[in-house]
This record gives sequence, C-alpha cells and structure tokens, in this order.
Amino acid sequence: MRALLNDVVRTLIPRGEEHHGPLPPLLLTLTVATGLVDAVSYLALGHVFVANMTGNVVFLGFALAGADGLSALASVVSMAAFLVGALAGGRLGTRFALHRGHLLRTSTAVQTILVAVTLVVAAVSDGRVTTGVQYTLIVFLGIAMGLQNAAARRLGVPDLTTTVLTLTLTGLAADSTPAGGAAPRPGRRILSVLAMFLGAFAGAELLLHGHLLLTLGLALLLLAVTSVTTHLLSTDDAAWARPKP
Repeated sequence: MRALLNDVVRTLIPRGEEHHGPLPPLLLTLTVATGLVDAVSYLALGHVFVANMTGNVVFLGFALAGADGLSALASVVSMAAFLVGALAGGRLGTRFALHRGHLLRTSTAVQTILVAVTLVVAAVSDGRVTTGVQYTLIVFLGIAMGLQNAAARRLGVPDLTTTVLTLTLTGLAADSTPAGGAAPRPGRRILSVLAMFLGAFAGAELLLHGHLLLTLGLALLLLAVTSVTTHLLSTDDAAWARPKP
C-alpha cells in the first residue's frame, strides 16, 4: 500500500529528478478529456467512438451484420478522421522529435482549435444534433483524438496513452504481486483508469441532462489548460523535454 501511495504522489506531483517531469499529470488531464469526448460521441452522436478505435471496429462489424442502433458509416467516418489526426500527430512528432514539451504544447493547441470548432457548431445548432452536426463533430473530434493518441505515443510515458486502457488494466493484474510480478507503477495505472472514468462519468452526467455544450466546453478547457501549462514549463534546457532514451 505504501508503494502504491508513493507512486500516486510521484505521478501527480513529479519531483525535479523525474525523467518525465510534468508529463504524467498533464497526460492524466488529457485522459479525463478523452472520457468527456467519448461520452459525447457515444451518447450524443449515435453510438460511435472517436477515441476508442477498437470499439469502432467492433461496432462496424455489428452494424454490417444488421444490429440495430449502430451506423457503419459513422464508424468508418470516425476511423478515417482518427487516422488523419494520427497522421498529423506523427508529422508533429517528427518535427518536434528533440523536444517533448513543444510536441505536447503544439498538439494540444491544435486539439483545442478542433474542439473549439465543434463547440461553435453545436452552439449554432442550439445543441440539436442533426445529421450535419453529427458528422461534423465526429470528424473534428476524431481528428483531435487521433492527434492526441499519436502525440502520447511519441511522448512515451509508460501507462499513460490517454486513450486506451486495455494494456493498463492488463498490466495491473499481470504484473501484480499475486501474479508473481514486480507491480511497477501501480499508482499511475490506477490513476489512468480513474481519470478516464471521471471524464466518462462527468460527461454522461452532463449529457443525460442535455448539456452538450457544457461537456464540449469542459473538454476544451482541459485541452487549453494543458497546452498553456506545457508552454510555461517547456524551457529549452528542461531535462524531461529531451527525447525518451
């Protein structure tokens, strides 16, 4: 238990000698944003994910088999948008290969713009999700999440992919003491799961009460705060900003 609590504290409040510096709490913030965004896509945009592509592949299979309440087109559009975002994230990763802080700052700034567009579109439609609004939000949110996933992959902070939890949950069990493992980073892994849960729960609560704009606005705020904070912390000589060895 002591090791777990120490890992939680080191993740939330990194010490100066930590190799990843402020990246863990910043990526946890993005994980919360992911939960909010996927709540929007699944609950308001027709049972589709914009961050969880495993779910979309499964949904596509269900839809093509004739399952009710699922759209093959929505799944395909979401996956295509995600791939576009991942491609853009890969290009940013190459451009900022020597400074992880600049990569995270720039990727989250672009995400902020993309989510801002969805907020404006939803506001113009007065929160009504017509077919045009649905696919506009799927495209822009999908690009934003693909970009985030690619950037997080390049940053290389263990157990903080910000969009996928399968391997994190597997690691919690497979690397645990009962399984004979060394149980590395248990606090970080649990925080990652809790961050996604918190975002999804908050997003669902808001959406079920008709607050689409507020949900998108909260995701936008988290992205903007992450971008600004990263900018303020990204000095050229910061050790944590160097590429992962």
